[in-house]
Amino acid sequence: MTTKEKKGHTYTLVLMVTSTAIGGTLQYGYNLAIMNAPTVFIQNFVNETFLERWGIQFGVYEVTLIWTFIVSIFSLGGFIGALIAGPMSVRFGRKKTMLLNNVFLLSSSLLALLSRTAKSFEMIIISRFLVGINAGISMNVQPMYFGESAPKHLRGAVSLSSAVFTSFGLVLGQVVSLKELLGSEPCWQYLLASNAIPGFIQLLTLPWFPESPRYLLIDCGDKEACLIALQRLRGCEVQKEELDEILQEQNETKGERAKQPWELFTDRSVRWQLITVAVLSSAMQLCGNDSIYFYASYVFQEAGISASQIQYVTIGTGMCEFTACILCNLLIERLGRRLMLMGGYVLMTGWAIVFTVALSLENMVTWMPYLSMACIFTYILSFGMGPAGVTGILPTEIFNQTSRPAAYMTAGSLMWLNLFIIGMIFPFLVSGLGQYCFVPFGAVCLLTALYIQMVLPETKGKTISMITKEFYRLNYRGQVKMDIEGKHAQYQLGEIFHSTAL
Repeated sequence: MTTKEKKGHTYTLVLMVTSTAIGGTLQYGYNLAIMNAPTVFIQNFVNETFLERWGIQFGVYEVTLIWTFIVSIFSLGGFIGALIAGPMSVRFGRKKTMLLNNVFLLSSSLLALLSRTAKSFEMIIISRFLVGINAGISMNVQPMYFGESAPKHLRGAVSLSSAVFTSFGLVLGQVVSLKELLGSEPCWQYLLASNAIPGFIQLLTLPWFPESPRYLLIDCGDKEACLIALQRLRGCEVQKEELDEILQEQNETKGERAKQPWELFTDRSVRWQLITVAVLSSAMQLCGNDSIYFYASYVFQEAGISASQIQYVTIGTGMCEFTACILCNLLIERLGRRLMLMGGYVLMTGWAIVFTVALSLENMVTWMPYLSMACIFTYILSFGMGPAGVTGILPTEIFNQTSRPAAYMTAGSLMWLNLFIIGMIFPFLVSGLGQYCFVPFGAVCLLTALYIQMVLPETKGKTISMITKEFYRLNYRGQVKMDIEGKHAQYQLGEIFHSTAL
């Protein structure tokens, strides 16, 4: 392969990933972050609206209740988005689904922008619901699109870029929310509507890139379009080995239609794959990473950082996760998925214990607040190094083409449902357990690490057929044995496959 061909490979794939993720998972992190700065402003807006309409002056409890609903409706929208992501990706394809998803985003932005002029906090609620649907679809379809478009040796790194852009969106949202930018009282409606800009960028750029090659061949049966897509994404002639792998998967799923989530529950051949995805998707939210941000401002204040400077230090937490995801992206094809996942959860277990001790002794030892602050950064780093990125790519690697959309629907639904549950019960955990509130999260991390050690095989550099054989021993334990050859097979480059040879 010439130097020019290698550059073409890199540029096309990187540009496709960037275009998709800017209007995709970046929105999830961005829309989580931008809701922190305008909290007081929107609460005042809600109170003023009720006072002007009906002459009712709300107390702190009522305003907080409405604000909690505005924040939580995002998770409900994400849950709905996860449910419809599978059928949309089968019906329209991966790329078109990402483009159509901007309808929810732009509608949300328009409602948020006009809400203050219309004096309607209900428009903010609908806006957050719609942007939640957008995030739910993106979180499921984008990793699927990436996993099906990337070559085998880059599959993990390309799929992991979804997590990188999520953390980048978090940092970007924190920066845009600064008081010097859009985080001030006169600008909060522009802050909520600013998510339209990445959406417009995607609408202008993504149509120029190809659809998922696997979708084109396996779902649509279009070999010529598949070859063209592969050539554009690789920047060179298609390797025979890569096409043979896709054709093998097509042959194994020939005549099968895309499965529904409930069909996976009754299919013994994917039982442990489904359990694995369910456990790891739930652990993503139940591990307490999002909840640790709750303590950030309090811990920074106890460490002596002034209230005016806390908003800048908080950006460091987002940068911490962003840096960890980039590092994970660089290491995943070297260390493998299993080690990154298990190591991340083991480290989080350790830091949860240290954080609990630090919170318990903060009034007895003067330097304990600094240890608590260090725990926040190390906990987020550990999360970003493994669970944040690796979890999202597993459904692509352990499910075949007909089961993959349903697997992502199941994983996404559980992720959003658990996010909603944690958001509702965390205040009660804090009030009920006090400084021991992170003990349940530490237990979740420990149990998840043990599950990974006992059940999850390494998927790095393996085809779907090889991974299926690994799970076969669990799904049909004690029954007819299946040939497990190829478990440690090393891939060699195949011959160049010219499109005219088809």
